[in-house]
Amino acid sequence: MNGNNEITVEEGSTNVYADLGYADAAEMQRKSQLAAEIARAIKARRLTQGDAAALLGIDQSKVSRITRGQFRGVSEAKLLGLMAKLGRDVKITVGPVRRRAGKIELQFA
Repeated sequence: MNGNNEITVEEGSTNVYADLGYADAAEMQRKSQLAAEIARAIKARRLTQGDAAALLGIDQSKVSRITRGQFRGVSEAKLLGLMAKLGRDVKITVGPVRRRAGKIELQFA
């Protein structure tokens, strides 16, 4: 705050990790989207964390960390595999682009 009690607000981009200066911001955003979708799928199936852990083949503590958005050390491939185990179809499409570099984008149905 400045002297007249006004708050300065800066508009961010669509990626909070990029706004915070993370080098791997795009990957972190995708992983956060996957972690949130995993949490939604567990809730939709009314699974306890213990039941989810048994279904997913991981420790309950890892289920807890992922559903709280703590996904460092967990690969995107692992998160995609967990989605499939939760009964979600995972589709990866590879195609040509008209720009110099391609992008990775997630869409949830």
